[in-house]
Amino acid sequence: MKTQIIPNRISLANIPTPIQKISFEGKSFYLKRDDFTGLETSGNKIRKLEYLLYQAKKEKADYVFTCGGDQSNHARATAFAAAFLGLKSKLFLWGKNSSNSDGNLFLDKIVGSELRFLSKKEFAISNEIMEEEKISFEKKGKKVFLIPEGGSSPLGIWGYIHAVEEMQRQNVFKQCNSILTASGSGGTTAGLLIGSLLINQNLKIIAVNVLYTKDEIRNKILSLAEQTIKDYRLPIKLDENRLEILEGYSQEGYKHISDDKLSLIKKFASKTGIIFDPAYTGKAFKAYHDNFLSGKMSKTLFIHTGGLYGVFSKRKKYLLNYREQR
Repeated sequence: MKTQIIPNRISLANIPTPIQKISFEGKSFYLKRDDFTGLETSGNKIRKLEYLLYQAKKEKADYVFTCGGDQSNHARATAFAAAFLGLKSKLFLWGKNSSNSDGNLFLDKIVGSELRFLSKKEFAISNEIMEEEKISFEKKGKKVFLIPEGGSSPLGIWGYIHAVEEMQRQNVFKQCNSILTASGSGGTTAGLLIGSLLINQNLKIIAVNVLYTKDEIRNKILSLAEQTIKDYRLPIKLDENRLEILEGYSQEGYKHISDDKLSLIKKFASKTGIIFDPAYTGKAFKAYHDNFLSGKMSKTLFIHTGGLYGVFSKRKKYLLNYREQR
Protein backbone atom coordinates (compact mmCIF):
# COMPACT_ATOMS: atom_id res chain seq x y z
CA MET A 1 0.00 0.00 0.00
CA LYS A 2 1.35 3.41 -0.98
CA THR A 3 2.05 5.82 1.87
CA GLN A 4 0.12 9.10 1.86
CA ILE A 5 2.04 12.27 1.05
CA ILE A 6 1.95 15.32 3.33
CA PRO A 7 3.15 18.49 1.55
CA ASN A 8 5.39 21.07 3.19
CA ARG A 9 4.33 24.60 4.03
CA ILE A 10 5.93 27.87 5.03
CA SER A 11 4.63 29.62 8.16
CA LEU A 12 2.83 32.82 7.13
CA ALA A 13 -0.53 32.82 8.93
CA ASN A 14 -1.23 33.69 12.57
CA ILE A 15 -2.69 30.33 13.52
CA PRO A 16 -4.44 28.78 15.31
CA THR A 17 -7.21 31.35 14.99
CA PRO A 18 -9.69 31.55 17.87
CA ILE A 19 -13.20 30.15 17.98
CA GLN A 20 -15.59 32.53 19.71
CA LYS A 21 -19.07 31.99 21.10
CA ILE A 22 -21.23 34.79 19.72
CA SER A 23 -24.67 35.93 20.91
CA PHE A 24 -26.98 37.65 18.43
CA GLU A 25 -30.73 38.21 18.52
CA GLY A 26 -31.07 36.01 21.57
CA LYS A 27 -29.29 33.07 19.92
CA SER A 28 -25.73 31.78 20.18
CA PHE A 29 -23.30 30.21 17.74
CA TYR A 30 -19.59 29.45 17.30
CA LEU A 31 -17.50 31.60 14.97
CA LYS A 32 -14.08 30.56 13.67
CA ARG A 33 -12.14 33.83 13.28
CA ASP A 34 -10.05 33.18 10.19
CA ASP A 35 -10.20 36.92 9.59
CA PHE A 36 -7.46 36.95 12.27
CA THR A 37 -4.86 35.10 10.17
CA GLY A 38 -2.95 38.32 9.53
CA LEU A 39 -3.40 41.98 8.62
CA GLU A 40 -2.22 42.48 5.04
CA THR A 41 -2.77 38.77 4.38
CA SER A 42 -5.92 38.32 6.46
CA GLY A 43 -8.56 35.71 5.71
CA ASN A 44 -8.74 32.14 4.49
CA LYS A 45 -6.45 32.61 1.49
CA ILE A 46 -3.21 32.76 3.46
CA ARG A 47 -3.72 29.20 4.75
CA LYS A 48 -3.59 27.98 1.14
CA LEU A 49 -0.69 30.27 0.30
CA GLU A 50 1.47 28.69 3.01
CA TYR A 51 1.61 25.55 0.86
CA LEU A 52 1.63 27.23 -2.55
CA LEU A 53 4.37 29.74 -1.78
CA TYR A 54 6.54 27.08 -0.15
CA GLN A 55 6.48 25.37 -3.53
CA ALA A 56 7.13 28.65 -5.38
CA LYS A 57 10.24 29.25 -3.26
CA LYS A 58 11.34 25.64 -3.72
CA GLU A 59 11.12 26.08 -7.50
CA LYS A 60 13.11 29.32 -7.21
CA ALA A 61 10.36 31.40 -8.82
CA ASP A 62 10.94 35.08 -9.56
CA TYR A 63 7.25 35.85 -10.06
CA VAL A 64 3.95 34.58 -8.74
CA PHE A 65 0.92 34.92 -11.04
CA THR A 66 -2.66 34.64 -9.82
CA CYS A 67 -6.14 35.85 -10.75
CA GLY A 68 -9.39 37.06 -9.20
CA GLY A 69 -11.87 39.92 -9.18
CA ASP A 70 -10.64 43.50 -8.86
CA GLN A 71 -11.51 43.26 -5.14
CA SER A 72 -10.06 39.76 -4.74
CA ASN A 73 -8.97 38.96 -1.20
CA HIS A 74 -6.88 36.11 -2.59
CA ALA A 75 -5.03 38.36 -5.05
CA ARG A 76 -4.24 40.91 -2.33
CA ALA A 77 -3.07 38.24 0.11
CA THR A 78 -0.89 36.70 -2.61
CA ALA A 79 0.67 40.06 -3.44
CA PHE A 80 1.61 40.80 0.17
CA ALA A 81 2.77 37.29 1.02
CA ALA A 82 4.89 37.20 -2.13
CA ALA A 83 6.47 40.56 -1.25
CA PHE A 84 7.23 39.28 2.26
CA LEU A 85 9.08 36.32 0.72
CA GLY A 86 10.99 38.43 -1.79
CA LEU A 87 8.91 37.43 -4.82
CA LYS A 88 7.30 39.68 -7.42
CA SER A 89 3.64 39.27 -8.25
CA LYS A 90 1.41 39.84 -11.23
CA LEU A 91 -2.35 39.84 -10.75
CA PHE A 92 -4.88 39.16 -13.51
CA LEU A 93 -8.03 40.92 -12.33
CA TRP A 94 -11.60 40.83 -13.58
CA GLY A 95 -12.59 44.50 -13.67
CA LYS A 96 -11.35 47.92 -14.69
CA ASN A 97 -8.48 50.07 -13.52
CA SER A 98 -9.20 53.27 -11.60
CA SER A 99 -7.09 56.26 -10.63
CA ASN A 100 -9.08 56.31 -7.38
CA SER A 101 -8.65 52.65 -6.44
CA ASP A 102 -10.15 51.46 -3.17
CA GLY A 103 -10.11 48.39 -0.93
CA ASN A 104 -8.05 45.44 -2.11
CA LEU A 105 -7.13 47.05 -5.44
CA PHE A 106 -5.65 50.03 -3.60
CA LEU A 107 -3.51 47.63 -1.54
CA ASP A 108 -2.46 45.66 -4.64
CA LYS A 109 -1.02 48.88 -6.04
CA ILE A 110 0.60 49.95 -2.77
CA VAL A 111 2.56 46.68 -2.54
CA GLY A 112 3.76 47.12 -6.12
CA SER A 113 2.03 44.25 -7.90
CA GLU A 114 1.95 44.29 -11.66
CA LEU A 115 -1.67 44.31 -12.81
CA ARG A 116 -3.51 43.19 -15.92
CA PHE A 117 -7.23 43.82 -16.10
CA LEU A 118 -9.53 41.30 -17.78
CA SER A 119 -13.08 41.47 -19.09
CA LYS A 120 -15.59 38.97 -17.73
CA LYS A 121 -15.20 36.96 -20.95
CA GLU A 122 -11.41 36.96 -20.61
CA PHE A 123 -11.61 35.98 -16.95
CA ALA A 124 -13.38 32.78 -17.97
CA ILE A 125 -10.10 31.74 -19.64
CA SER A 126 -7.78 33.39 -17.09
CA ASN A 127 -5.72 30.23 -16.60
CA GLU A 128 -4.92 30.15 -20.32
CA ILE A 129 -4.07 33.87 -20.30
CA MET A 130 -1.73 33.42 -17.32
CA GLU A 131 -0.10 30.43 -18.99
CA GLU A 132 0.56 32.45 -22.17
CA GLU A 133 2.10 35.29 -20.17
CA LYS A 134 4.17 32.81 -18.18
CA ILE A 135 5.72 31.57 -21.43
CA SER A 136 6.46 35.17 -22.42
CA PHE A 137 8.12 35.93 -19.05
CA GLU A 138 10.18 32.76 -19.11
CA LYS A 139 11.51 33.61 -22.57
CA LYS A 140 12.96 36.68 -20.84
CA GLY A 141 14.58 34.51 -18.17
CA LYS A 142 12.00 35.02 -15.41
CA LYS A 143 10.70 31.89 -13.67
CA VAL A 144 6.96 32.07 -12.93
CA PHE A 145 4.84 30.08 -10.45
CA LEU A 146 1.12 29.97 -11.32
CA ILE A 147 -1.55 30.00 -8.62
CA PRO A 148 -5.16 29.37 -9.77
CA GLU A 149 -8.19 31.40 -8.75
CA GLY A 150 -8.57 31.43 -4.97
CA GLY A 151 -5.50 29.23 -4.51
CA SER A 152 -7.86 26.32 -5.17
CA SER A 153 -5.57 23.50 -6.26
CA PRO A 154 -4.80 20.08 -4.75
CA LEU A 155 -1.78 21.66 -3.07
CA GLY A 156 -3.55 24.84 -1.92
CA ILE A 157 -6.49 23.14 -0.24
CA TRP A 158 -4.14 21.55 2.28
CA GLY A 159 -4.56 24.85 4.13
CA TYR A 160 -8.07 23.78 5.12
CA ILE A 161 -7.25 20.13 5.59
CA HIS A 162 -4.83 21.42 8.22
CA ALA A 163 -7.50 23.83 9.55
CA VAL A 164 -9.86 20.93 10.34
CA GLU A 165 -7.12 19.31 12.44
CA GLU A 166 -6.72 22.68 14.19
CA MET A 167 -10.44 22.88 14.93
CA GLN A 168 -10.41 19.33 16.29
CA ARG A 169 -7.68 20.33 18.75
CA GLN A 170 -9.89 23.25 19.80
CA ASN A 171 -12.63 20.73 20.72
CA VAL A 172 -15.31 22.59 18.77
CA PHE A 173 -16.73 19.37 17.28
CA LYS A 174 -18.09 18.45 20.70
CA GLN A 175 -20.56 21.29 20.18
CA CYS A 176 -20.84 21.43 16.38
CA ASN A 177 -21.70 18.74 13.83
CA SER A 178 -21.46 20.89 10.69
CA ILE A 179 -19.39 23.73 9.22
CA LEU A 180 -20.65 26.55 6.98
CA THR A 181 -18.53 28.83 4.83
CA ALA A 182 -18.79 30.98 1.72
CA SER A 183 -17.53 29.25 -1.41
CA GLY A 184 -16.07 31.15 -4.35
CA SER A 185 -13.60 28.89 -6.14
CA GLY A 186 -14.33 25.88 -3.91
CA GLY A 187 -10.92 25.27 -2.35
CA THR A 188 -11.79 26.04 1.25
CA THR A 189 -14.81 23.74 1.09
CA ALA A 190 -12.86 20.93 -0.58
CA GLY A 191 -10.21 21.17 2.14
CA LEU A 192 -12.83 21.02 4.88
CA LEU A 193 -14.44 18.00 3.23
CA ILE A 194 -11.18 16.05 3.04
CA GLY A 195 -10.08 17.20 6.50
CA SER A 196 -13.27 15.91 8.10
CA LEU A 197 -12.74 12.50 6.48
CA LEU A 198 -9.10 12.29 7.55
CA ILE A 199 -9.93 12.90 11.21
CA ASN A 200 -12.91 10.53 10.91
CA GLN A 201 -15.34 13.19 12.09
CA ASN A 202 -18.92 12.92 10.82
CA LEU A 203 -19.37 16.53 9.76
CA LYS A 204 -21.71 18.09 7.23
CA ILE A 205 -19.79 20.65 5.12
CA ILE A 206 -22.10 23.44 3.92
CA ALA A 207 -21.02 25.80 1.14
CA VAL A 208 -22.83 29.01 0.24
CA ASN A 209 -22.06 29.57 -3.44
CA VAL A 210 -21.29 33.22 -4.18
CA LEU A 211 -19.78 33.08 -7.70
CA TYR A 212 -20.63 29.88 -9.57
CA THR A 213 -23.96 28.07 -9.90
CA LYS A 214 -24.87 25.27 -7.49
CA ASP A 215 -23.95 22.55 -9.99
CA GLU A 216 -20.74 24.27 -11.07
CA ILE A 217 -19.41 24.77 -7.54
CA ARG A 218 -20.42 21.27 -6.47
CA ASN A 219 -18.49 19.81 -9.40
CA LYS A 220 -15.48 22.03 -8.69
CA ILE A 221 -15.39 21.02 -5.01
CA LEU A 222 -15.79 17.30 -5.62
CA SER A 223 -13.33 17.21 -8.54
CA LEU A 224 -10.76 19.08 -6.49
CA ALA A 225 -11.26 16.76 -3.53
CA GLU A 226 -10.99 13.64 -5.70
CA GLN A 227 -7.80 14.89 -7.35
CA THR A 228 -6.26 15.71 -3.95
CA ILE A 229 -7.06 12.23 -2.62
CA LYS A 230 -5.40 10.74 -5.71
CA ASP A 231 -2.35 13.03 -5.81
CA TYR A 232 -1.52 12.62 -2.12
CA ARG A 233 -2.55 8.95 -1.79
CA LEU A 234 -4.95 9.73 1.04
CA PRO A 235 -6.47 6.68 2.79
CA ILE A 236 -10.05 7.92 2.48
CA LYS A 237 -13.01 7.61 0.13
CA LEU A 238 -14.92 10.73 -0.79
CA ASP A 239 -18.42 10.87 0.67
CA GLU A 240 -20.45 13.23 -1.53
CA ASN A 241 -23.36 13.16 0.92
CA ARG A 242 -21.32 15.17 3.40
CA LEU A 243 -21.37 18.17 1.04
CA GLU A 244 -24.36 20.51 0.91
CA ILE A 245 -24.61 23.57 -1.34
CA LEU A 246 -26.89 26.28 0.02
CA GLU A 247 -27.87 28.35 -2.99
CA GLY A 248 -29.90 31.50 -3.58
CA TYR A 249 -27.76 33.93 -1.60
CA SER A 250 -25.83 35.60 -4.41
CA GLN A 251 -28.57 36.33 -6.92
CA GLU A 252 -27.43 39.96 -7.08
CA GLY A 253 -24.05 38.79 -8.40
CA TYR A 254 -20.60 38.22 -6.95
CA LYS A 255 -19.60 41.89 -7.07
CA HIS A 256 -22.82 43.20 -5.51
CA ILE A 257 -24.69 43.01 -2.20
CA SER A 258 -28.47 43.28 -1.72
CA ASP A 259 -30.05 45.66 0.77
CA ASP A 260 -31.45 42.90 3.01
CA LYS A 261 -28.00 41.35 3.41
CA LEU A 262 -26.42 44.73 4.02
CA SER A 263 -29.00 45.52 6.70
CA LEU A 264 -28.13 42.26 8.49
CA ILE A 265 -24.38 42.90 8.17
CA LYS A 266 -24.72 46.35 9.74
CA LYS A 267 -27.01 45.11 12.53
CA PHE A 268 -24.56 42.30 13.34
CA ALA A 269 -21.64 44.74 13.37
CA SER A 270 -23.48 47.10 15.72
CA LYS A 271 -24.27 44.26 18.16
CA THR A 272 -20.99 42.32 18.05
CA GLY A 273 -18.25 44.58 16.67
CA ILE A 274 -17.64 42.06 13.86
CA ILE A 275 -17.85 43.12 10.20
CA PHE A 276 -18.60 40.95 7.17
CA ASP A 277 -17.64 41.73 3.57
CA PRO A 278 -20.05 42.11 0.61
CA ALA A 279 -18.76 39.31 -1.65
CA TYR A 280 -18.30 36.35 0.68
CA THR A 281 -18.99 36.43 4.41
CA GLY A 282 -21.94 38.82 4.21
CA LYS A 283 -23.80 36.50 1.85
CA ALA A 284 -22.78 33.39 3.78
CA PHE A 285 -23.94 34.90 7.06
CA LYS A 286 -27.35 35.73 5.58
CA ALA A 287 -27.66 32.05 4.64
CA TYR A 288 -26.48 31.03 8.11
CA HIS A 289 -28.91 33.44 9.78
CA ASP A 290 -31.85 32.20 7.72
CA ASN A 291 -31.15 28.49 8.08
CA PHE A 292 -29.14 27.80 11.23
CA LEU A 293 -30.01 30.43 13.84
CA SER A 294 -33.46 29.10 14.59
CA GLY A 295 -32.61 27.38 17.88
CA LYS A 296 -31.09 28.83 21.04
CA MET A 297 -27.64 27.32 20.32
CA SER A 298 -26.58 26.50 16.77
CA LYS A 299 -24.64 23.30 16.13
CA THR A 300 -23.20 24.69 12.89
CA LEU A 301 -19.80 26.38 13.05
CA PHE A 302 -19.54 29.54 10.92
CA ILE A 303 -16.11 30.32 9.45
CA HIS A 304 -15.33 34.02 9.05
CA THR A 305 -13.06 33.87 6.01
CA GLY A 306 -12.06 37.55 6.14
CA GLY A 307 -12.57 40.15 3.44
CA LEU A 308 -12.42 43.35 5.51
CA TYR A 309 -10.82 45.41 2.74
CA GLY A 310 -13.64 44.59 0.32
CA VAL A 311 -15.94 46.65 2.55
CA PHE A 312 -14.25 49.90 1.51
CA SER A 313 -15.13 49.54 -2.17
CA LYS A 314 -18.80 49.46 -1.10
CA ARG A 315 -18.55 52.15 1.57
CA LYS A 316 -21.39 54.26 0.11
CA LYS A 317 -23.79 51.30 0.35
CA TYR A 318 -22.60 50.43 3.85
CA LEU A 319 -23.20 54.04 4.95
CA LEU A 320 -26.61 54.32 3.31
CA ASN A 321 -29.23 55.47 5.84
CA TYR A 322 -26.54 56.22 8.43
CA ARG A 323 -27.68 59.01 10.72
CA GLU A 324 -25.04 61.06 12.45
CA GLN A 325 -25.54 61.35 16.19
CA ARG A 326 -25.50 64.91 17.49
